[in-house]
Amino acid sequence: PSAGFSQGHRLVVVTEPETRRELARLAGEEQYVAMGMPPWISVAPVHVVVGVREESYHERYRKPDKLVEGDEITWPAPYWYVDAGSLFLLLQLAALSEGLGTGVYGVPGEDVPALKALLGLPEDVHFVCVVTIGRQPPEADDSPLVSRLTEARKPLDELVRWERWEH
Repeated sequence: PSAGFSQGHRLVVVTEPETRRELARLAGEEQYVAMGMPPWISVAPVHVVVGVREESYHERYRKPDKLVEGDEITWPAPYWYVDAGSLFLLLQLAALSEGLGTGVYGVPGEDVPALKALLGLPEDVHFVCVVTIGRQPPEADDSPLVSRLTEARKPLDELVRWERWEH
């Protein structure tokens, strides 16, 4: 996924155990473990850090074939993030298709500079998320603290409308 073939994705694949542990620390894994949840970030063997370079989109849409009346389009949404979301979902689907487990995590905004420094991400690359990939241990079981097990699913008619917004 890449609006106008802007190719703004920037990925860092992390497999080194010490770096994975530091990523887990930045994500706050120790607080989840203290609450009784099993560690999953630090033990996942592959972390794919998803970033995006916004300027790649602007560079592409300033080219003659993308100009509208001589100007770059007005972006109705930051498509660099839309594409990054599509990319991380495709990573997850590919992992699941191969029989692997996968998850997504982020870090608090105040810890993004430390993550970028740890990985050497350039200033113009925005951190989006990290996708974990690995085999789930056979004895693994979902903690009862996991949101999808503790939060009620919203009714479909609260989330989806047909033809118009009105009820």
